[in-house]
Amino acid sequence: MNSIQLLVDDRPVAAVEVADTALTRARGLLFRRVLPEALLLSPCSSVHGAWMRVPLDVALLSADGEVVHAQVLRPWAVTRPRKGVTQVLEAPTGSFERWGLRPGSRVALAARAQA
Repeated sequence: MNSIQLLVDDRPVAAVEVADTALTRARGLLFRRVLPEALLLSPCSSVHGAWMRVPLDVALLSADGEVVHAQVLRPWAVTRPRKGVTQVLEAPTGSFERWGLRPGSRVALAARAQA
């Protein structure tokens, strides 16, 4: 079985789900009892925390994976659209600090085989 690995500044940090259809992007992390390690929404330029029960780490990314902005998104808050953002990365709060992710970091995806 293959999974997708999230890389931050060329370091593997987490398994990531990719939401790249209208349906998967619309659902995002809403109503999930267990959150994935990370979710990449693409294409996407901003997100909201409507109906969320917990805050999330959110990073707005350019097309080449550069972190344009990162924040903790509280329930019912929204991110402000920013120029050049084409993807949004979401993760449980505290993930970005553990991963060393901040504005200017580079995010990439890599396939990895699981046993």
